[in-house]
Amino acid sequence: MAHPESLSGLIERVTFFNEENGFAVLKVKAQGHRDEITVLGSLPSVNAGEWVTAEGQWIRDREFGLQFRAAILTSTAPTTREGIEKYLGSGMVKGIGPIYAKKLVAMFSEKIFDVIETASARLEDVNGIGPKRRKQIKDAWAEQKIIRDIMVFLHSQGVSTSRAVRIYKTYGENAIEKVRTNPYALARDIHGIGFKTADQIAQKIGISFDSLLRACAGLSYILQQATGEGHCGLPIDLLKEESCKLLGVEEKIVTDALERTLGGNDLVREEIQGQELVFLPNLKRAEETIAEQIGRLRNSASNFPPIDFEKAVAWCQQKTGKELAPSQRDALKLALTSRVLIITGGPGVGKTTLVNAILLILRAKNVKCLLCAPTGRAAKRLSDTTGVEAKTIHRLLEFQPGTGRTARNQESPLDCDLLVVDETSMVDVSLMANLFRALPKNASLLMVGDIDQLPSVGPGMVLRHLIESRVVPVVRLTEVFRQAAHSRIITNAHRINEGGLPEVAASGNDSDFFFVEREEPDQIAATLVEMVKKRIPAKFGLDPIRDVQVLSPMNRGSLGIRELNVRLQNELNPERMDEPLLEKFGWKFRPRDKVIQTENNYDKAVFNGDIGQIVKIDTIEREVTVRFEEREVIYDYGELDEVSLAYAITIHKSQGSEFPAVVIPVATQHYMLLQRNLVYTGITRGKKLVVLVGQKKALSIAVKNNRTEHRFSGLLARLTA
Repeated sequence: MAHPESLSGLIERVTFFNEENGFAVLKVKAQGHRDEITVLGSLPSVNAGEWVTAEGQWIRDREFGLQFRAAILTSTAPTTREGIEKYLGSGMVKGIGPIYAKKLVAMFSEKIFDVIETASARLEDVNGIGPKRRKQIKDAWAEQKIIRDIMVFLHSQGVSTSRAVRIYKTYGENAIEKVRTNPYALARDIHGIGFKTADQIAQKIGISFDSLLRACAGLSYILQQATGEGHCGLPIDLLKEESCKLLGVEEKIVTDALERTLGGNDLVREEIQGQELVFLPNLKRAEETIAEQIGRLRNSASNFPPIDFEKAVAWCQQKTGKELAPSQRDALKLALTSRVLIITGGPGVGKTTLVNAILLILRAKNVKCLLCAPTGRAAKRLSDTTGVEAKTIHRLLEFQPGTGRTARNQESPLDCDLLVVDETSMVDVSLMANLFRALPKNASLLMVGDIDQLPSVGPGMVLRHLIESRVVPVVRLTEVFRQAAHSRIITNAHRINEGGLPEVAASGNDSDFFFVEREEPDQIAATLVEMVKKRIPAKFGLDPIRDVQVLSPMNRGSLGIRELNVRLQNELNPERMDEPLLEKFGWKFRPRDKVIQTENNYDKAVFNGDIGQIVKIDTIEREVTVRFEEREVIYDYGELDEVSLAYAITIHKSQGSEFPAVVIPVATQHYMLLQRNLVYTGITRGKKLVVLVGQKKALSIAVKNNRTEHRFSGLLARLTA
C-alpha cells in the first residue's frame, strides 16, 4: 500500500458537508500548491476559513480529476486575517455575513475572537453594530463554541452531528454532562434521535449491555413507539417480547426492569377486560378523564333556556332559506335537549346545515358558543361555513410555549355554554382529555365527525369508542342531499364506503372525479407529475403548488411521499442560481417550497400537519421563514428536522384539511396500506377535483378491504364500566 501523504492549508470553500456522517468535500488553498485542491474526508464540523490538516492519498476521479482523499482530517480555528474573514463570513455565526466579517477584521484583525469573547462592548465601535447586534454576535459565538464541543463529543461516540443544535437547545451548556449521565434520555427528549443512536453512545461510554438502565429505557421506548402507531398501551407479554427483541437480552432482565419502572410509576399496569396492559401514565390518565367527564355529562340535563321547538325551526328555516329534512329535525331536537351529543356522517349529508341551525337558534337565545377543530384548515372551514369564529383546539386551550401545558383547564375553564368540536375523528386521547378538563361544569358538548374516516394520528380511537360504547346519544346522518348528489366526489365517497367501486367519468367529461389508469409505478409517477404540473392547472385554472395536493398512502417506495416530493419539487420549484438553497436533514429547501410541520411545537404555536410555504432563507442569520395561513414563523437551521416538503403528504397527515384538488396514486406496491377508510379519507379531502392515478386492481383491493386497524386502548372498557 502507498505511503500516506499529508497536506495542510486554508479552507476556501465547503463544497459539500453531510451532517449525518460528517463527510465533506473542501476546496483548500494548500501550502506548496499553486492551484486550489479538492480534499475529501470526514470531520465533526467545518467552516470556510479554518486551517485543515489532512493525511491520505491522491486519487484521480474520472469526473472530477485529481483529488486528495483523507483518512485523517482535522480542522482548527483560523489564525490569518484572510482565514478569519472567511470563517466569520461563512454564516456560521448568526448576525455576521461577509460584509460585517470584513469590517470586524479590518478593525480588530487577529484579535477579533478575543474581542467577541471578553470585550464585546468594543464591537459597537464598528459602523452598523449597535447593542442589539453586539449581543446577538456574542450569544451566537458562545452557542457555536458549545455546539462545536457537542459535535466533537458526539462524533467521537460515532454519532451524526446534525442533532447537536437540538441537543444544545434542549439541555443547554450541560449537554455533554447530561448525555454522559444518561444517554438514553436523548431518545426520549430529542426529536430525531432514536433508541439505537442513544444505545450506541451508551455502549461507547461504558454502560453495560445487560444493565437495568438500558432495559428500562428500552421498555419506555417500545411504549413510546407504540403510541406513534396509535396504541395507548400494550399487553404486558407483547411489551416484554418486543423489548427482548430490541435489546437482545434474556427475558429476566426485561422482567426486572419492568418491575422497576412500574415501582417508580414511570409505567403503569392495569387489567382491561381480562388482559393486562401497560400504559404510559399520562395516557392512562387521559382515558380516565374522558370516561369520567362523559359519565358526568350523560347523567345531567342541558342548561339551555326553554325553546319552543316548532317555532324555532320555522324561524330558522325562514332565516336560512333552507328546509330541514326529517332526519335533521330529529337531530336538532336532540341537540337542543342533550348535554352531550355526537353528529356523524359522510360528505354531503347535511352536517354543516344541522350545526348551523343549532348555532342559529341557541345564539338567538344568548347561549355562548365556542367552536374548535383539530387543525388550522379545519377551523378556518368551520368559521367560513358557520360565520362564527372557530379556533384550533390548541389555540382555544391556550397551549403554553415550552411546557405543552394548557392555560385553560379545571382551574381556568373555557367561557361558554356550548362547545362544538368539529372533525372529532382526528382528535386523539390526550387532546380530547385536555378539552374535557377545560369544559365548564354547566356547559354542553357537541362533537361532529365522520366515523368512517381514518382514526387520529395520535393514540386512541376516541370518536369510534364513544360511538361504540353507546353511552352518548349519536345522530347518524345518511341521506345525501340533492345539491351534493351532483358531485361525483361525494357520490363516489359514499359508494366506496359501501364497498362499491367509484363511477368514473369518460375522459373530457365535466366531472370532478377522474381515474387515470396506469399499470407501472414509473408510469403512475410520471402521469401524476404531469397532472399536477400541467393538466390540472391548464383545465381548472389552479395553482400547482398552492391548490393541488398529492396524497399518498405511504412514505417509502417510488410512489411514497419521499420520492414524489423530490420529483414534484424539481418540476414545480426548480433550483435558481440567484437564490439560496439549503440542504438539511435529507431535504433541499428553496424559497416557495410547500412544507409541512411534522410535530407539535408549542413555542412556535405550529402543530403536526400544519402546511405552509417558505418565504425566505436567510443565510446570514441562518434562519428560514415559513408562512402558515396568515402568520410567519422563523426556524433556525437546526430546527428544520421538524418540517418536510409537502408537495406530497400522507393521507393520514391530510385529515381535517380540504384542498381544491387532490391527486392520489393507487398501486399494489402500497398493498399493506390499501384499505377502504384510507381511500375514503383521501378522496373526501378534495373540494373541486379528485384524480386517482394507477391500477384498477389496487383500487379494488382497497375498497374490498374494510378491516379497521386494531389499537390497544382502555377507553371503551372505561366508558362502558
